[in-house]
Amino acid sequence: MPPVDYGFLSVIPIIITLGIAVWTQNVIIGLFSGVFCGVIILNGFNPVMTLSLMVSDYFVPQMTSPSNAGILVLMCFIGGFVALIEKSGGAVAFATKMTHIITNRFKAQIATWLTGIAIFFSDLGTPLIVGPIYRPIIDKLKISRVKLAWIIDTTASPVAVLVPFIGWGVYSMGLIEKQYLQIGLSEPAFDAYVSAIPFQFYSIFAILMVPLVAFSGYEFGPMARAEQRAQANAALEDDSGQNIDDTMSHPNAKAIFVWLPLVVMVSILFFLLVPLGFPLKSVPSLAFRGALSSAYFFSALTLIVLMMVEGVKSFKESMVIYFTGVSKMTSILIILVLAWSLSSLGGDLGTPNYIISLAQGNFAPYLVPVIAFLFGALMSFATGSSWGTYAIMMPLIIAVAHALGAPMHVCIGAVLSGGMFGDHCSPISDTTILSASGAGCSQFDHVRTQLPYELFNGSICIVCYITAGITESNLVFIPGLLLLGLGLFMLNKVAGVKIHNYQA
Repeated sequence: MPPVDYGFLSVIPIIITLGIAVWTQNVIIGLFSGVFCGVIILNGFNPVMTLSLMVSDYFVPQMTSPSNAGILVLMCFIGGFVALIEKSGGAVAFATKMTHIITNRFKAQIATWLTGIAIFFSDLGTPLIVGPIYRPIIDKLKISRVKLAWIIDTTASPVAVLVPFIGWGVYSMGLIEKQYLQIGLSEPAFDAYVSAIPFQFYSIFAILMVPLVAFSGYEFGPMARAEQRAQANAALEDDSGQNIDDTMSHPNAKAIFVWLPLVVMVSILFFLLVPLGFPLKSVPSLAFRGALSSAYFFSALTLIVLMMVEGVKSFKESMVIYFTGVSKMTSILIILVLAWSLSSLGGDLGTPNYIISLAQGNFAPYLVPVIAFLFGALMSFATGSSWGTYAIMMPLIIAVAHALGAPMHVCIGAVLSGGMFGDHCSPISDTTILSASGAGCSQFDHVRTQLPYELFNGSICIVCYITAGITESNLVFIPGLLLLGLGLFMLNKVAGVKIHNYQA
């Protein structure tokens, strides 16, 4: 019996997922609704039976698949480690050490930027750690708090998404691997993710724009006016910001709590993976996840021992923190299972084939990356969730790119970059809210002053994705950076305001 052609019905689950996710601003509800609707299309309207089939035919198979189960387990190890390192006080101690050499505005901005990058392991922790520590310094040097909010927002998620061995990378690799298996691509998900890093133009440009702006001494748009107010001691800010959480600091905490566990992690990774040919050869995904799980476990154990020796936390307290961190990963694990289920359901309905049939002949393959970037940005802006955007967009874009012959790594980078762009601009994003809180300014002022900078970056990205779609070169970000610098120079000449480099 030939397979049923569901035609337009095959995209209904995607439409429902997008619509409900945006309406409720909750990706889990959107994904669940999309899967539920898809099962009804396949099996007829019977709500009780539909839920049963969702569990038996989609949820359980996705969770018990060896590759998927490996990702779910690894995410739990990551959650426990991140919770420990946040609550150890080590990140606060590390950041505090960075504040001793700051004597002017330029040094303050660069020190904040470097500290945010160094705390790459916790995108949500960065604003709450870095912001309160640097707030007194930037006040003293007459830098606006909205400028601080921009810097810590830029060194949170945009940094984390470029690191393949933390939660962002592992999560995205799970989405990539699932879709690769469906369409028959044999490239390891780790290799695909790493190859896509040079095409994450938005994150690269956003991170490097901070030192460019700091070095130039110019600001433009609402940020320039905020900086002028700060110079006149009438900054656009309030005192309702987040102070350092007492659970994130401790008088006995030391910077070694940050760097030694990370050294242990890298050492164990190389010890386990080098015999398998890493980094010169591709390592099987299960072996990579096993090694990474082991690395995170022993890093956490190292940190627990350090905290016990220094009298920061007892073993029992450390265990409570660790398992609290594991439990906080629940929503991420649910999103992954739902995203995998929706992708599998799409295969049963023929969704990718239908979308590909619509796309063929309507636009050139080299335009797929820029379209992925723009659609990802719009969805992420509306939902405030880059991870939710990845869950919905990644399977579709990979399928379309494979069918049309579009450059795969560029397209993956475009999805990651578009989701980050929209998330960074969204007033309802968690990092936007936390960055404003950590810096001590209003959420509205943070969004209003940051938005022109991010739109400027996004416009450069559009040019770069069209270029990369044509050339497929992983060096496109280099002329992109030159264009970014030139564009800033022109903006500064036309609309920029020179800010006095106040010294303490």
